[in-house]
Amino acid sequence: MGKPPYVLSNQLHSMTARLDAGENRPIKIMRSNANFRGAIFMCLAMAGFTCNDALVKSVTGVMNVGQIMLVRGFFTSVLLLLLARHFGALRSVRLVLNPVIALRIVAEVFASITYIMALGQIPLANASAILQALPLAVTLGGALFLSEPVGWRRWLAILAGFVGVLIVLRPGPEGFTGAALSVVASVVCAAIRDLCTRRIDPAVPSLFISVVTAVVITLVGAALVVPLGGWQPMTLVSVGHLGAASLLLLVGYQCIVLAMRNGEIAIVAPFRYTSLVWSIGIGVLFFAEEPDFWMVTGVAVIIVSGLYAFARENKRRAAAVAQQSDPGSPK
Repeated sequence: MGKPPYVLSNQLHSMTARLDAGENRPIKIMRSNANFRGAIFMCLAMAGFTCNDALVKSVTGVMNVGQIMLVRGFFTSVLLLLLARHFGALRSVRLVLNPVIALRIVAEVFASITYIMALGQIPLANASAILQALPLAVTLGGALFLSEPVGWRRWLAILAGFVGVLIVLRPGPEGFTGAALSVVASVVCAAIRDLCTRRIDPAVPSLFISVVTAVVITLVGAALVVPLGGWQPMTLVSVGHLGAASLLLLVGYQCIVLAMRNGEIAIVAPFRYTSLVWSIGIGVLFFAEEPDFWMVTGVAVIIVSGLYAFARENKRRAAAVAQQSDPGSPK
């Protein structure tokens, strides 16, 4: 006796599902490997940025902010110019007159000034912790100035993240210092920079913008040397630290690009918080810093709120893509 039709149908469906799973397994493996590479590149990027901060911090006691910006900016400008020339990314300097590009450069300059000022006065881990609020600040700026949609859950996440920053700052005679406020100012300037970047014409090479920004930072640093105390003699060690810092900056930026190109953003982006591991470790080993309860608590609040806000954004984008791929679906 033959099998009932529904049994044959179920067997056929089961065989088809197994075949589909077999065909998709290599794709899943490739995607998993790509995500793993993306996560590694993101970790390397955060290591590069944090080590750059540590090297800059190490020379803040022997030279002023202007001199640091000048020397590190010189090395960075030379390296970027060589790269831009190699990749044919150089453009007319008149592009700098574009208001959005000009505002981005100004924001980057002030972000550099305020952050370097703070590095010499507060623990590396504290500065890094406050800086982790940047994605939340960008989300807030996008909602306020670019009319980007932000649901109530992400508004709560933004609020929680800024509460975490306040916990790190510890308002009061001991915690709420000018140096801590400098990091907050740096976050605001960096958020303006990132928001401006979104509005720049994609036809303008990002490498060209980086070159112009590095040159402007170098020139501003040169202008600040005398007002901030004058030029100080430098040892080979100090010069080496700033040269290595500029190289680590480039490594960090390149690894960020590789991370985003290899892995899925939802998986790769959370690894940006590994910078806190680097900053705490370097602070303990090289600067005799000891993270306290309030700093750890504030960091935890910032990380959780940031991850939640990112998860909500990723869900919103996935829903928008699904809606576009199925325009006939009910609204």
